[in-house]
Amino acid sequence: FIVDPLPAIEFGRIAAQAAKQVIVQKVRDAERDRQYEEYKDRVNEIITGVVKRAEFGHVVVDLGKAEGVIRRDQQIPREVLRVGDRVRTLILSVRREIRGPQIFLSRAAGEFMKKLFAQEVPEIYDGIIEIKAVARDPGSRAKIGVISRDSSIDPVGACVGMKGSRVQAVVQELQGEKIDIIPWSPDVATFVVNALQPAEVSKVVMDEEDNRIDVVVPDDQLSLAIGRRGQNVRLASQLTGRQIDIMTEADESERRQKEFVEKSTLFETELDIDEMLAQLLVAEGFGELDEVAYVDIAELAGIEGIDEDIASELQNRAIEAIERKEAAAREERRALGVDDALADIAGLTEAMLVVLGKAGIKTIDDLGDLASDELVAKRDGILRTFGLSEDDGNRIIMAARAHWFDDEIKPDTGPVADATTGPVADATTGPVADATTGEVPNADVPE
Repeated sequence: FIVDPLPAIEFGRIAAQAAKQVIVQKVRDAERDRQYEEYKDRVNEIITGVVKRAEFGHVVVDLGKAEGVIRRDQQIPREVLRVGDRVRTLILSVRREIRGPQIFLSRAAGEFMKKLFAQEVPEIYDGIIEIKAVARDPGSRAKIGVISRDSSIDPVGACVGMKGSRVQAVVQELQGEKIDIIPWSPDVATFVVNALQPAEVSKVVMDEEDNRIDVVVPDDQLSLAIGRRGQNVRLASQLTGRQIDIMTEADESERRQKEFVEKSTLFETELDIDEMLAQLLVAEGFGELDEVAYVDIAELAGIEGIDEDIASELQNRAIEAIERKEAAAREERRALGVDDALADIAGLTEAMLVVLGKAGIKTIDDLGDLASDELVAKRDGILRTFGLSEDDGNRIIMAARAHWFDDEIKPDTGPVADATTGPVADATTGPVADATTGEVPNADVPE
């Protein structure tokens, strides 16, 4: 082969330094890409590392090929991690950032507890037992709901282990955090009763619309059900995904009595009946005028002490009372300056329009400018007291916006020929021949 020596290339100091920086930067980028690719698919895995340093309350952990960060809010309160300590953590998330991949770790997440139990309980690892829900107050107390796919295996006993060996291993890793292991149930009421253990529950009243549950407990069980600083009921609420309100039997009895009196008074006033008949209606489950007005008359007549004539009279009076309320609400609505056009929207009653008027919603455009949650949200929606769903809110708002689309101007398509008046000349194509005479009007004829 032939070798031709090349002339020596002389690099200046600046050029050499620039080349070095480019090479170093490329190596760093390649290392960052390798770290990201290695850890991005390991989210929700437990990993062991060594505490490297602490920065502003955050703990940096050496994972071997990369570093992870346990942020302050993901640490177990009152746990002291010193430099050089080996620590088990959960990979919470991996994000690609300008300065390289950021690996965020956690010891306070509920998933961390689930993974620890999977390591200690073979039945969970094999899928025979499943942890359906976890609620934690890190470092203090936790509740987990478990279910077994094998009827011969007790899920609670399997998680506790012989003399508590399995659960104690998890407790030690979590710095003494107390763990309540609860049998999970598809029946929400049963699961709520289990979640409030060790307190005893007398009655559970569910409100599906508000996703709320009222729990009645004996007077001597109230403090136990609530727990220290509300911890027990708070964890039970997180575990079940429902808002739980605790009340004693005395409080519940007082509330029922108050509601009974309010409903009885309503019927006495609006239907002009005596106290005994009003209480009879409430005792049979009637609570609103609408229920009396539009129920099957046979159902009213079936109540002991009410015949068909009395039932018919009650319905007539209920309808008249509803009409009086509607008329009064209509007058109030007009006094507030609410447009009559709003009353034509399906789903809006006069009482709702009064509430809208008091909130400053007085025209169709005002209503159309709202979002559905502003209208029907359970906590702060304008019409929250009327029990409207999100779908109801969307329908009402879209009905208010309908005229926006009707008012759009259609594009002009130019003149169109009419069959009765003959053709119309187009500016671009020139005159058009008449179909009846064959002549072209105003056409230039060459000599």
